[in-house]
Amino acid sequence: MFESAEIGHAIDKDTYDAEVPVLREALLEAQYELQQQARFPVIVLINGIEGAGKGETVKLLNEWMDPRLIQVETFDQQTDEELARPPAWRYWRRLPPKGRMGIFFGNWYSQMLQGRVHGNFKDPVLDQAIEGAERLERMLCDEGALIFKFWFHLSKQQMKARLKTLKDDPLHSWRLSPLDWQQSKTYDKFVRYGERVLRRTSRDYAPWYVVEGFDEHYRSLTVGRILLEGMQAALANKHRPVRQPHAAPLVSSLDNLGLLDSLDMSQSLDKDRYKEQLATEQARLAGLMRDKRMRKHALVAVFEGNDAAGKGGAIRRVAGALDPRQYRIVPIAAPTEEERAQPYLWRFWRHIPGRGMFTLFDRSWYGRVLVERVEGFCSEADWLRAYGEINDFEEQLTRAGVVLVKFWLAIDKDTQLQRFKEREQTAFKRFKITEDDWRNREKWDRYSDAVGDMVDRTSSEIAPWTLVEANDKRFARVKVLRTLNDALEAAFARD
Repeated sequence: MFESAEIGHAIDKDTYDAEVPVLREALLEAQYELQQQARFPVIVLINGIEGAGKGETVKLLNEWMDPRLIQVETFDQQTDEELARPPAWRYWRRLPPKGRMGIFFGNWYSQMLQGRVHGNFKDPVLDQAIEGAERLERMLCDEGALIFKFWFHLSKQQMKARLKTLKDDPLHSWRLSPLDWQQSKTYDKFVRYGERVLRRTSRDYAPWYVVEGFDEHYRSLTVGRILLEGMQAALANKHRPVRQPHAAPLVSSLDNLGLLDSLDMSQSLDKDRYKEQLATEQARLAGLMRDKRMRKHALVAVFEGNDAAGKGGAIRRVAGALDPRQYRIVPIAAPTEEERAQPYLWRFWRHIPGRGMFTLFDRSWYGRVLVERVEGFCSEADWLRAYGEINDFEEQLTRAGVVLVKFWLAIDKDTQLQRFKEREQTAFKRFKITEDDWRNREKWDRYSDAVGDMVDRTSSEIAPWTLVEANDKRFARVKVLRTLNDALEAAFARD
């Protein structure tokens, strides 16, 4: 795989000097058109052999193009803040927005390669990391991102020659780092595992480019041309290809009986039993959140449900049990301009709590397969692939120790109508009822179908849905608290 990058490519200085001005002008034009169109971000991953010119090439790109539109990110050792969250969190929070370019040093490939080369884990874990990188890049590309992956290469002999030259040069010996010497000893393993990674992750939507790094002129022009041609092709393509989804219904219900129709909506609690059970479950939650075993976990609760189903009231009863410093409530509404400039899941990744903390999502990432699906705010292909992306996202959370609890608060149509009328007649509740609520009510059946599909496709062993019969608010609030407590105790028991 690296044979063509070890044959000694070189470009003479005169040819280089003649080509650079033309290349620079074209790159700047493409960069400004990228900014103006703002249709997609460009993500550049930098990997390869130490000393092959990675840093020098990126420095040159900043000189050739407008550095104000390029964000260079370096991922070295994980910080305490990053260690307290799922591994992908550190990459998601630094993704470039549409119209910008992000260059990532020490990215997800660097982490998996270094870990395997130094024996921190075995091949099965490496393969798992490779599959995770593939899924991430597939999702980013489906969201419109343009990904370039560069492997800067040196042969073993070229690397040794470079180390000797720099060591003997008192003016440039400072450029040698411990990582250079370390990789000179692990070169064979690094290249072997690098070939495995490249072979498994070079895809039509995110291919690898292997660049021989020994000659700086050849290296610089090669990278510049690849970036230019890729950006020009993407900019010229005004419409991204749309994958054709399956046309059949997701769930066939010949008897018109939906998942929500099977719930026993008559369940209720009288006032005295409610007060007693609410106090018990709130005290239980307060104790579990203070338990030292919580230091290994974070807690995330997702609240979805019919309009007027009582999500706000349930959230208040959960929060009422806790110190405000322990939790954060994240209300999800229509995305902002900043959020629309990023992949769909970005705005949820940024709110994932660290260990020992609790985040409550009032609405969530499930908006894509609910309101966006029903209201036509995204394409059918987008919401169909969202099921897989959501399952992958939630698996990453649970693997990192997040206790994820998902609630759908269900009420019947008559109860919703009654609550709508009460809100209109009560001054301090009037703000809760909008024209959208009445309009959504007309699409009750379509939303019910979407909920059934959502639960069937995303209720898993690691992140099951809890359907809450919410015609009686008291019953619903206690069930929510009890479910959270049971989930935390189960997680502690697995430890």
